[in-house]
Amino acid sequence: MKEKIKENQKIKEKIKEKLEKLKKKETDEKEMKITKAKIKEVSNRFFNSIGFPILIGILLLLKTIFFYLNTISIRETIDKDTILGTIAFLATVICMICALPNRGRTITTIVVDILLSIILFADNVYHTYSSSVLSVAQIMNLQYGEEIMDTLPMLIKAKEILYFLDILLMIVLLCAKVLKIYKKEKTDWKKKIAKVLVGVIAIVLFLKIDVDFIEKTKEDPFNKDMQVKKSTIYGYHISDIENTINIKKQAKYTTKETLIADYNELKEDYDEKYGKTNYDLQGIAKGKNVIILQLESIQNFVINKEINGKEITPNLNKFINDNIEISNMFMQSYSSTADSEFSTVTSLYPMENGMSYSRYYTNAYDNIFTMFANEGYTTSYMHGNYGFFWNRENVYHTFGVENIELKDSFADTSENIMGYLSDELLYTQAVEKLKKYDMPFVSYIVSASSHTSFSLEGLEDRSKVNIDVGKYKDTFFGNYLEAVNYADYAFGVLIDKLKEANLYDDTVILLFGDHNGMDMYNEEMLDFLQGTDSELTDTDIKLNYIRVACGMKIPGIENIKIEKPVSKLDIKPTFAYLIDGDAGFSLGTNMFARKDFICLNNERIVTSRYYFDEKWYRIKDGEEINLEELPQDERELLEDYYEKMRRELDISISISINNLLK
Repeated sequence: MKEKIKENQKIKEKIKEKLEKLKKKETDEKEMKITKAKIKEVSNRFFNSIGFPILIGILLLLKTIFFYLNTISIRETIDKDTILGTIAFLATVICMICALPNRGRTITTIVVDILLSIILFADNVYHTYSSSVLSVAQIMNLQYGEEIMDTLPMLIKAKEILYFLDILLMIVLLCAKVLKIYKKEKTDWKKKIAKVLVGVIAIVLFLKIDVDFIEKTKEDPFNKDMQVKKSTIYGYHISDIENTINIKKQAKYTTKETLIADYNELKEDYDEKYGKTNYDLQGIAKGKNVIILQLESIQNFVINKEINGKEITPNLNKFINDNIEISNMFMQSYSSTADSEFSTVTSLYPMENGMSYSRYYTNAYDNIFTMFANEGYTTSYMHGNYGFFWNRENVYHTFGVENIELKDSFADTSENIMGYLSDELLYTQAVEKLKKYDMPFVSYIVSASSHTSFSLEGLEDRSKVNIDVGKYKDTFFGNYLEAVNYADYAFGVLIDKLKEANLYDDTVILLFGDHNGMDMYNEEMLDFLQGTDSELTDTDIKLNYIRVACGMKIPGIENIKIEKPVSKLDIKPTFAYLIDGDAGFSLGTNMFARKDFICLNNERIVTSRYYFDEKWYRIKDGEEINLEELPQDERELLEDYYEKMRRELDISISISINNLLK
């Protein structure tokens, strides 16, 4: 009996214990619900208060600093004025938002956060690709979206998710209904007046900042990095939109007479200082066939280099070493193949990425094809892509090219690499076409197989890549080296086919890379470069980015080295010299003459000894130069280089915008 009583007592205690646990659980759940409800209530109050836009403003400031660290200020400290300007801009925008009613305030904050984050992300990715920030004018390039999208995966880095973490969190919380946007709240007249005053003050400040930003960008009209540093990334974009809308204001010259007067003065100065040539080659190529070969993304640092015991570019090495090595050819372009073509054909600086071909192609230019045609040459242009891309079919019809050979004019299109006719197929069929032309001929051939993202997708026989990239395998840099090696293989095929057709010996051939392939600070590339130059400076890295492969064959001329800086603008005047023709209006000079500096369209200057990138640097050791410490004649020389650069850029952009050569 006692045992039963004890057992019942235990059962009662267990039941009581369970009931207490259930009661405690219910209490805990109620408290949890109350706590969650309070957190939700507090979160929503904050979400719908002016605290939310203030928080987003702080996050946007951090994102913008992150952008500066990843782009404009790489390897430098961020300018104090850039940060202060950014704070002023964001604070003004947030004040404008805070003046809105709560529903509009919250929605506008989210929209502004998304919009500015996308802008920062897009600028970051594009800067990785071209060391430049985007322009609204490039919206015209969306027609080439498929090709652009193919490149993106190789450019985007994991850390760039930071631009969107807060946005992703907001989306999750809104979808889970943790956060919600309140309906319009009632406010008394005092709050309304206060908001109106805040809004008016913010708008006035915004307009003031807007004007200041635009004025600052005018100080460096061609240098986007300086525009961003002086007026912030937001000020740059405001100015860029206004400049795109009022693009004619960017042109210094509005009449042909004033332009020609300054151009003639510039050319007379160049002729007087640099007119003498180092070689007696005038007219040596008159009547000879000419091939101008533009190689996709081939930078100079791969020439005469080995990896794991094999030459990366054996065929290019032999061609360049046996003939005329041009070791300091620099690009003017914003990483666009079309920009390289424009500079080569017209001897002018290209407009914003691709715009010279997409927007200004109907302009009158003194072009290289007309120059050769005037000397009795058959002219042709060949590329393994369709004519709509970069508007090439219209462009080369406008330039008066007799034979425009694009992808649909080649019989065999069975092998495509990265969507383009493979270099091997292009070259093989190009030679067949050249054999049928009346001689002499000039043919501008543009390769494409070493295009980003360098995967060689579509290459049927991978054994044509015969290097082992070792530790760089499956990296962006490793893919680049393999693509370059295939491009070199195809170049060897071209040389063999020209020899078989008896076209090689008596043909002048100029080859050059169109633009960079690698971004400036790619880690694997820097590792490779340091393997050949342990004292690599930041100036070396910047020059490596803009220096492309270049070599030339002139029948009867061997083993010449041109080490002074030259550019694509110099190609037309050089051929005019070699065939004893008339280069017409050209901003470049003969490569065989003595001009010892070149300019880029982002206000950079390269001389034999110095490099200008906002400041002057000595190329030998990368050290910054204090102009005041230089001898007077040296200082005046560098100041003259800078003045000539600004004048050349003013002349070139005015010609494009106002069609002043018509």
